[in-house]
Amino acid sequence: MVKVRRALISVSDKTGLEGLVKVLNKFGVEILSTGGTAKAIRTLGIPVKDVSEHTGFPEMLDGRVKTLHPKVHGGLLALRENKEHMDTVKKHEIGLIDMVVVNLYPFERTVSKPGVKLEEAIENIDIGGPSMLRSAAKNHRSVCVLCDVADYDRVAEEMEKTGGSVSEELCTDLGIKVFNKTSTYDAAIYGYLRDRRPETVDHRPETGDKGEGFPQILELKYKKLQDLRYGENPHQKAAFYKDESSDESSVSGAVQLQGKELSFNNIIDLNAALEIVKEFGEPAATIIKHTNPCGTATAKSLKQAYIDALDCDRLSAFGSIVGFNGPVDTEVAKTILEEADFVECIIAPSYDAAALQAFKAKKNLRLLEVKNFGAKAATVDKDMKKVVGGMLIQDRDVALLKEIDLKFVTKVKPTKEQLASLLFGWVVAKHVKSNAIVLCQGTKTVGVGAGQMSRVVSVMIACNKADKRAKGSTLASDAFFPKEDGIEQAHQGGIAAIIQPGGSIRDAEVIKMADKLGIAMVFTGMRHFKH
Repeated sequence: MVKVRRALISVSDKTGLEGLVKVLNKFGVEILSTGGTAKAIRTLGIPVKDVSEHTGFPEMLDGRVKTLHPKVHGGLLALRENKEHMDTVKKHEIGLIDMVVVNLYPFERTVSKPGVKLEEAIENIDIGGPSMLRSAAKNHRSVCVLCDVADYDRVAEEMEKTGGSVSEELCTDLGIKVFNKTSTYDAAIYGYLRDRRPETVDHRPETGDKGEGFPQILELKYKKLQDLRYGENPHQKAAFYKDESSDESSVSGAVQLQGKELSFNNIIDLNAALEIVKEFGEPAATIIKHTNPCGTATAKSLKQAYIDALDCDRLSAFGSIVGFNGPVDTEVAKTILEEADFVECIIAPSYDAAALQAFKAKKNLRLLEVKNFGAKAATVDKDMKKVVGGMLIQDRDVALLKEIDLKFVTKVKPTKEQLASLLFGWVVAKHVKSNAIVLCQGTKTVGVGAGQMSRVVSVMIACNKADKRAKGSTLASDAFFPKEDGIEQAHQGGIAAIIQPGGSIRDAEVIKMADKLGIAMVFTGMRHFKH
């Protein structure tokens, strides 16, 4: 047990401070403090001693140097069971400090403000705070260290039960927590200063190359939202983490309104659904199975968009995740309940009261609300894919394509209606696993071929799913056609127009085949592989 006789308190966030210091005062703990914290404690009528009085040395350099003193760190780091240490602190009149309560300058909050200047950011880099935390945490067997307001009650309750002491077990837990806190704090400072460099790149001296915004050391910071029942399969453990620096509308920021606990696979599919419907300004709906859209549509109303998306592949839609980009009303809710055999989850910006009441009939149906739907990130984050022993990191595929970017390569040109359909299909294809083929009638999908090893097989699958609806449809391909067989297969299905990146060494032969078969084709010059 750590008997608390002297505590040093220096906090920027005064939340919960009153309750803690009253418990310390009750047990006769001498409180050392600085500046605003000392003032706040005195207003409570509790005696406090200034750190400068304790050290015999004044604060200086505009407060940059306050607690960086042997009488502070000696009192924290001295090993109580070590006779030589005890003789040293006695010789130099260093009083032992048994508790440190510190929360750090709000660096991340400061740099998130619009237009913050470098000078302000620099002044919000805490030096004394992390130093005290680390000293206390290193000696956690003898010092109780608190860096999180959420732990005040735990410590206060234990002191009440023990007559002013804290268990070694709790001190160990709190000490470990400190090193997590200081490491993430330093990572935030590193990231901010790195990104302010003129070119925001890391130079590689051995080659002279630039890292194009990718740091030599990758620091990741995520906060656990919840433990999951299991991962992709029941024998795999799993948890869900959130990037707290991201302000973009996302699944991690969504609120679950109803239904069973989300599974690992639910979250992945919900993310896929949300990212698709965020692409469209018109009312849009998508239906996801195993991260692929088995139907997507835009229409004049969400209800019609949902019906059109569902009609693309009703068989595959069993047990699906549904995404909307607008408020779900009672009409949409009733349509889902009447038309769909089984829906796992729905994600949307909001639901009206009548819709929520209607969905109560399906108590296991998970409903998620994205309150800040459409919010854009201040900076676009990276896409990361884990491999055994390493990490791949790339820019997210957020590139937009406009009609002016298209290259018309065939004798037959797409009509205005076909062009709109091609551009819609191109957006959907970006969200389909490669090799991806998407057939559309207007702004609704009628057939999707996903994740095949051969592009021509993806065309066959898409046409088979579309059946008679393939005739006169448009086709979007996420990558180029390597040879003419894909075009021939599209013709057999009745495809009228094709959008594809181009770039194959056999483009001329592919174009020639499209001309021969009377199919309009445009090139984007952009690929949308999704692995």
